[in-house]
Amino acid sequence: MPATSTVASRETSPQAVQAPTVSAPDRLTSLDLFRGATIAAMILVNNPGNEHAYWPLEHAQWNGWTPTDLIFPFFLFIVGVSMVFSFQSRLNRGDSRELLVRHAIRRGLTIVAIGLALNYTAVLASGFRHGLRLPGVLQRIGICYLAASVLFLYVKPKARAAVVAALLVGYWILMRFVPVPGFGVPGHDIPFLHPDMNLGAYLDRKFLLWGSTHLYETTRDPEGILSTLPAIGTALLGVFTGEWLRSKRSPQSKALGMLAFGIAGLALGEFWGIWFPINKKLWTSSYVLFAAGFALVCLALCYWATDIKRWRGAWTKPFLVFGRNSITLYVFAWLFEELIGSLKARLNGEILNGHDYIFERFFAPLGSPSFASLMFSLAFVLVCLIPIWLMDRKKIYLKI
Repeated sequence: MPATSTVASRETSPQAVQAPTVSAPDRLTSLDLFRGATIAAMILVNNPGNEHAYWPLEHAQWNGWTPTDLIFPFFLFIVGVSMVFSFQSRLNRGDSRELLVRHAIRRGLTIVAIGLALNYTAVLASGFRHGLRLPGVLQRIGICYLAASVLFLYVKPKARAAVVAALLVGYWILMRFVPVPGFGVPGHDIPFLHPDMNLGAYLDRKFLLWGSTHLYETTRDPEGILSTLPAIGTALLGVFTGEWLRSKRSPQSKALGMLAFGIAGLALGEFWGIWFPINKKLWTSSYVLFAAGFALVCLALCYWATDIKRWRGAWTKPFLVFGRNSITLYVFAWLFEELIGSLKARLNGEILNGHDYIFERFFAPLGSPSFASLMFSLAFVLVCLIPIWLMDRKKIYLKI
């Protein structure tokens, strides 16, 4: 999921970061740290041992949020931040905007293609029992990256702010007032934000079901068509943060500013959520503000700790390794889970897939179902760290 953000800030080595100055830096340790922690969290929640994970490691059923619901918007936010560092550095070296747009188109389409290829591995693993899912995490990242790239390169900040406002308010208007064909007007004929009787779900069923294709939740998809609009807003809020971090303000002012805007985003998201509930699966406008606010607070703390106070050491190393090769890590974790899921083994006279065998043989005896699930997830993260660590030692960073 974090493909674009990986390549966007990997222009120099982390050792190249110098003591903070008022000049705009080309790389931030805090951004790598934040990215790495986010993808580590993604692997943790995506690979539970069983169906009894602790509640912070599960998505909210519908309205509301859990820590897990913040991971994907954190990725998109980081994509926007990293984009500013990457593109501005290239503009300063003399690259044209037209060249960067071509590069963004190629990269965005590549990310979408990787996402579709990974979805196809699930089709293969199922023995073609179900069709291809067209949307996905990487597909959304690729589309949002491309849209945010064009807006960053050609639209001035004030106009971009108007675009964000239009995306968020416009999405609310569409979801709240536009009649859903076959159902009626939300809040009048049908419940507002009904899981299946909302405009987003209707459009997903109409345009994303081709032949044998399927939706993630059968009747709707969390990475569907309409909810991509506010997701672009998430990436653009990351762009504004990247511009803030590249400004000539003092490091202390940057950290305090991010913290203040983060708190404001949390408050605004909660306030708007009274009328337009926070909902990850619909990527509601209140969710955009709330998640971006949370991301700002987290990035402010990382920036203060690693780029201002320069508290770095063993505790930061694994996350920095993850953050510098995140596209490889995402693909490896996906394929590794598909691989072990396709294997078969016998345990107590029962044939199990590799995932269930490993869990029942080594982790189930460790304690309660939730604790055992957590131990499996942590072990999965550590296994994924091994090849990425070896690549980092050899300075191998796969770019798109």
